[in-house]
Amino acid sequence: MKSELDLFAVPPTQASIEYGHWVEHRPLSSITDSGPIEFNISGSGDDYLDLNNTFLYLQAKIVTTNNNANLDAQSDVGPVNNWLHSLFSQVNISLNEKVISMPANTYAYRAFLENLLSYGKSAKASQLTSEMWYKDTSSHMEARTDDNAGFTKRKALIARSRIVDLTGKLHLDMFFQERYLLNGVDAKINLIRSKDAFALMAANDDFKIKIMDAALFVRKVRISNTVRMAHIKALERGTAKYPIKRIETKAFSVATGSMSINKENLFLGQMPKRIFVGLVDNDAYNGVATKNPFNFKHNNIEFMALYVDGQQIPAKPLQPNFGRSRFIRSYSGLFTGSGKIFHDEGNDISRDEYGNGYTVFGFDLTPDLSEAGHFHLIKHGNLRLEIHFSQALAETVSVVVYAEFDNIIEVDRNRNVIFDFAT
Repeated sequence: MKSELDLFAVPPTQASIEYGHWVEHRPLSSITDSGPIEFNISGSGDDYLDLNNTFLYLQAKIVTTNNNANLDAQSDVGPVNNWLHSLFSQVNISLNEKVISMPANTYAYRAFLENLLSYGKSAKASQLTSEMWYKDTSSHMEARTDDNAGFTKRKALIARSRIVDLTGKLHLDMFFQERYLLNGVDAKINLIRSKDAFALMAANDDFKIKIMDAALFVRKVRISNTVRMAHIKALERGTAKYPIKRIETKAFSVATGSMSINKENLFLGQMPKRIFVGLVDNDAYNGVATKNPFNFKHNNIEFMALYVDGQQIPAKPLQPNFGRSRFIRSYSGLFTGSGKIFHDEGNDISRDEYGNGYTVFGFDLTPDLSEAGHFHLIKHGNLRLEIHFSQALAETVSVVVYAEFDNIIEVDRNRNVIFDFAT
């Protein structure tokens, strides 16, 4: 029957969740210029935690390193893009004192790549500005002038040491899955600061960042007694399961003058289901105020391929020619790798911009080219990355690798947290 004629039916009623609200959590200790920011979320009581709708709130400003003086009209400084997340080099999460995040100082790159590749133009021009996402102008990625519209906007927001507020979801595996965390599981979040020279674009190192306030707004939900009792009975027979897309972001350096890269054992053991690769200047990666850490240069790459146990992916390697603007297969890989190919979706990276500051290579290793909705059979092996350059590297670069895996985190009746990311 057509819906227009279904006159006697009513929509289903949601009764499993009785109540939901956000609870503000304050840092465990006072905020310092360089110390970590820690939050503890108690799992006591009957409420479940909705981490997917939990968000961080910050207030920050930029001052001079000399006596914390306010900026003046001539101060040549501004935040890098995606500033809410670029302020932190590492973010750890533990559940009942068990760390479930990967130890790496690449959090800023994970967050940047996920926002860059996951959202289209409208989202980046609206909700992502809450995280201070203002896109750098391609071909002017390092500019601190009106040629770089994104930098100009970010600079205006912090002019004369104005306090700016930021909010957004932390880029953690458990925050990107929708299942509620059982009551009785405490969560602890630890945010480790980036160097000021990494999170700022400036003429020199005469500036620093002061975080004035921080809070974590945690979504808690009250579920019905019927559902809660059903969960208790189910936990007597098995574990609560949280399927996650586990993200591992790593980086390695390649010396000046190199003509090729042959990175053995890039991943050994469980194989990722998708990979993104980009190159940035090594000094920018390590933090230098005069450079943009998110300037992904093409570096005259003329060959790139992955090898899983010797099998080349793709079968015909990527062979771009950036000097002649012939790189369409590499550009299309952004959409194949992120599940957007042949869908009415975009990422606000144009063909022209791709070769001028947004050169990221994407590889989908799934058999069905499916981005969501189901797991894939876990494969084990050895993954190698090979890159050739048409010209020797003019300076040392850092190769940033973003990889996605299917994994499960489990919680048993005693609230023990169980996972094995090696399988």
